[in-house]
Amino acid sequence: MKGTSMSANSNDNGRAFEFKCLLTLQERISEKRNAVIEKNSSYFAAQRAWESVTLATQEALSKSAYAAVEKIFELEPMILDENDTLTLLIQPDTRGEEGDVRDILIIRRTAHWEIGLSLKHNHFAVKHSRLAHSLDFGKSWFDVPCSEEYWQDVKPVFAMLAEAKEKKLKWSQLSNKAGDVYIPLLQAFIDEVKRSSEKDNNVPKKMVEYLLGKFDFYKVISLDKEKATEIHAFNLRGTLNRASTTQKARYILPRSTLPTRIAALEFKPKSKTTVELYMDGGWQFSFRIHNASELVEPSLKFDIKFVGTPAAIKIFKCVWD
Repeated sequence: MKGTSMSANSNDNGRAFEFKCLLTLQERISEKRNAVIEKNSSYFAAQRAWESVTLATQEALSKSAYAAVEKIFELEPMILDENDTLTLLIQPDTRGEEGDVRDILIIRRTAHWEIGLSLKHNHFAVKHSRLAHSLDFGKSWFDVPCSEEYWQDVKPVFAMLAEAKEKKLKWSQLSNKAGDVYIPLLQAFIDEVKRSSEKDNNVPKKMVEYLLGKFDFYKVISLDKEKATEIHAFNLRGTLNRASTTQKARYILPRSTLPTRIAALEFKPKSKTTVELYMDGGWQFSFRIHNASELVEPSLKFDIKFVGTPAAIKIFKCVWD
């Protein structure tokens, strides 16, 4: 859930899923060894969310959490196959802003070992980043400050939006939102990413690190309609899937390589709101721009999703019992 922005209802469902996964982890791990939950403010927020969702939602989330935990155990023998105390906790949302997308941490402090889970409820979003009148996305995304050309390109668009905000206009009142806002901002974004990549050949790598965070993790997605849970293993640094002193993982996760070049960055065919980024190694993302509020403001959001992932990123689909 880190780094996302959702309606109150879906936000509650997401936090409730965190809570149930945490409790299921403790319950199942405690059958083999000592596991304690660190009860911080994020824990209590997740507990309140769990108590607020319907019984039907609780039942679905319980099945999803159980399926996820059983698969994680098969991937991570370090969780069960030792005797020291294991700590479980939910991270605060602020960690997402600092480049850590993991919602739940599973920690063995004596072994200096931890893994993390990023939890999603019925959606596959990677990140929700902004473009705004004073926001230097190049600096924050891949450490190349936006060029003067970029600021000149976006200046008239954001000036027009600032004027509309002064008039308290709604986005629905703009006569040509796509032509006046979306298309020029996306074209400026495309041009700037390409310029930055020419200046610094680490831009593709840094972009993926920005989108996926600083740590390896498992993305756990509850798909209620399918009655299944998907687990995507992002083992970019080789820290996942370690063998314990006596046991290897049931499935071996290869280490994924980060991209080195941009193959294409262009508008999605027949779309005025979405651009697609194709990089070597199978890294493919879509960036859909949208207004995140009813009233006009000089700031827009990206809904960033995967179009495709490298073959080394293994996906496990766990059907609920």
